[in-house]
Amino acid sequence: MNVALFVTCLVDLFRPSVAFAAIRLLERHGCTVSVPAAQTCCGQPGYNGGDRASAQALARQVIASCEGYEHIVVPSGSCGGMLRHHYPALLADDPVWAERARAFAAKAHELIAFLTGVLGVRAVEGSYAGTIAYHDSCSSLREIGIREEPRALLRSVRGLALAAVAGGETCCGFGGAFCVKYPAISVEMARRKTAAITASGADTLLAGDLGCLLHLAGRLKREGSRIRVRHVAEVLAGNDAPPIGEA
Repeated sequence: MNVALFVTCLVDLFRPSVAFAAIRLLERHGCTVSVPAAQTCCGQPGYNGGDRASAQALARQVIASCEGYEHIVVPSGSCGGMLRHHYPALLADDPVWAERARAFAAKAHELIAFLTGVLGVRAVEGSYAGTIAYHDSCSSLREIGIREEPRALLRSVRGLALAAVAGGETCCGFGGAFCVKYPAISVEMARRKTAAITASGADTLLAGDLGCLLHLAGRLKREGSRIRVRHVAEVLAGNDAPPIGEA
């Protein structure tokens, strides 16, 4: 299966190890993975901020760079949601790009959704010594519609235990530009989330969206917490990169 990895801006700039972990997972399960060099930002910041023209230009660029593959896989619920759910509406009035956007969206997938829903992966080979708190990002949970899938894969990892987190489906407060526009609210939401994670007894926090992880890792570090923070793909792939915020 010929797959394009859409890396995302945050992964490219802040945590490339997530992309390498995603590639490792995909290749282990029979995919031939390419990383199109011409890919750009998916356009979500402009789209959410009301800059429709810029978002449309970026959407066309991403579609043109990745549409030649059987599937496009994204290690991010928010960017995955943008490609899969918002591109068709964003370009619906464009007579040239509307159908291309619909066809592209149909084969764009968030990483965990692709592994479990398209490839049928039910378990991974690997080990991790730790107790995990899993954070469901708003995009992964509400746009992509996955909750049990990452947990099912994590249960197959030797030595790993899953902790229950109170209020696990609440927003962490990142929300892209939300944390910049409303910092006080964002910080309080993150504080409540980290308090619940700490109370769970977990020593590691995982999620499928790097924005949430960077936000919560910063909060945990300011609180002096020893909880390690990683992207779920890194643990599933056995990636040994240092925890987020420690390197």
